[in-house]
Amino acid sequence: MIRVSDDAVQVDFDHGNARLRVSDLDVFDDHDLANSLTQGLGIPTAPINQPGVFPVRAKVSFDVEWNGALAMAQIENSDQRFKGTFLSIGATISWSVEQPGFRFQSEQPPMPGRNLVSVLGREKNGVFFT
Repeated sequence: MIRVSDDAVQVDFDHGNARLRVSDLDVFDDHDLANSLTQGLGIPTAPINQPGVFPVRAKVSFDVEWNGALAMAQIENSDQRFKGTFLSIGATISWSVEQPGFRFQSEQPPMPGRNLVSVLGREKNGVFFT
């Protein structure tokens, strides 16, 4: 998990919108999921046959906006001490990465129709259940 500054996140659940904006976050580009899960060793055996790739330093920036609630669901499970209100909501994502010799930028402006499902929720569980 990577901590971001508190001001990177804005949420107004009552009006059904939120935003996460991060710029130039230092990360390692692990190339693919297998490489990430094995810390650069890959999975060189069948059926995956994915050799390891040494991770490289990179910087990512992203701006995720959630707005336009489409539906709401309220869920409560007293046995598991869980309850919450969840909004099915529209979202857009702008994303970029830079590393030595490579740069990628998602399409601009972001296309809301490319997002299949987004959920914004407020929950209480465990000792916070009541």
